[in-house]
Amino acid sequence: MFFAGGYSQGQAVFHILAHNGVIHRSPRVVQCCVTGCGCCGELRWPCYTGPSCSFIRIFVTIPQNLAPCIDLHCHTSASDGQLAPAQLVDRAMEKGVTHLAITDHDTISGLSEARDVAEQLGLTLIPGTELSCQWKSHTIHVVGLDFDVDDPAFGQSLVEQNDNRWRRARMIHDRLSGLGVGDLLERATAKAGGNVPGRPHFASALRDAGKVKDHEQAFKRHLGAGKRGDVKACWPELDTVVQWILEAGGIAVLAHPRKYRMTATKLRSLITDFRRAGGRALEVSTSGQSSGDLGFLSELCRRERMLASQGSDFHFPGASWCELGRIAKMPEGLDPVWHHFREPVVP
Repeated sequence: MFFAGGYSQGQAVFHILAHNGVIHRSPRVVQCCVTGCGCCGELRWPCYTGPSCSFIRIFVTIPQNLAPCIDLHCHTSASDGQLAPAQLVDRAMEKGVTHLAITDHDTISGLSEARDVAEQLGLTLIPGTELSCQWKSHTIHVVGLDFDVDDPAFGQSLVEQNDNRWRRARMIHDRLSGLGVGDLLERATAKAGGNVPGRPHFASALRDAGKVKDHEQAFKRHLGAGKRGDVKACWPELDTVVQWILEAGGIAVLAHPRKYRMTATKLRSLITDFRRAGGRALEVSTSGQSSGDLGFLSELCRRERMLASQGSDFHFPGASWCELGRIAKMPEGLDPVWHHFREPVVP
């Protein structure tokens, strides 16, 4: 016999919805995944179709030791994401995420709001941020995880990074002044919820002002690579931001290594310098990643004896290829970074 939301002989039983794909667990609901994410173990699930429902309504028996669903890279409106921190946590819960790190760019200003909601919903929130830095003329992103959010030196470093972002935002505004939107910076700041606006917020402001029809056109004409609104900030060096994270008790992760479009040789050089600076982990699994990239990064991770991290890099709803918790299963033989948190996450 199956009981929705109850327990039977030591097994948790959930009433779930599945539709055209692999089921995806949540403490409240199990939904469909377009592609297998590896969050679910072996499940036993008799199913039936409702008389007037396009979904398949099923009862599923889920072992209590089901592997957690972990997403360690996503963004809110505190940086360049669309959802407020509370909204993002709620969405993560709905998508089956059990452990989440919000990694807004160079800030932890959304953490307090997110933590309040996470505690109410029973989702584990890991402190996180994504820091920008320089390495041999390249802008590199380093995710900091599981650090002390009250560390004063780290807080001051984030203030400095935030100041850099405001200078960049003002430069974007000045460069786009010829478009005739006098309050463009104010509009973009409003889109960012009062936080530092990034290029996506400027794109929204230009759309609302009638200067472009959508985000894609805004980047194609004004904000994309090589355009007037493509302003490069002056970031600290790679080893500097890694030290910030380490001194705050955190773990430094090299974010989305394949997105830097480096040759394999240059990427290996970056990883070597990152490891020498004290970086401990590579983000080997992220949204929109090919199986070839996953295998390549996994092999680099093994060769360099580094920890492995994963994250969706979610920014906004509607992109089916980039959703909270929808991450390719991490290959066997890697050492997950979450096993090394101050409170380790284990199945």
